[in-house]
Amino acid sequence: MPLYLSRFSYTPETWGRLMGRPEDRAKAAQSYIESVGGKLHGFWYAFGTHDGYNLWEAPDNVSMASVALAISGGGALSSFETTVLLTVDETIEALRNAEQIRYRAPGA
Repeated sequence: MPLYLSRFSYTPETWGRLMGRPEDRAKAAQSYIESVGGKLHGFWYAFGTHDGYNLWEAPDNVSMASVALAISGGGALSSFETTVLLTVDETIEALRNAEQIRYRAPGA
């Protein structure tokens, strides 16, 4: 199954609610991805541009997009970005396939 890396940030209101009632949001994230047949591999909080990161496994892009849309639509986050991760083997296959594509630069 494909892997996905998500970066998220909470709204100030969400941080306020969590300070008043701390909870393990990894459990919630796990339930969301499991509902589409996927798996949560990791959930971390961080300093910096984003408040946290998730590593997910999902059956396909539509399944992961469904989870991302549900989370984003919930209103607790100020940002949520997801990147599809490729394995080394997938990247090598893409490199081999790219060699067969005849790219033409703009204006060339």
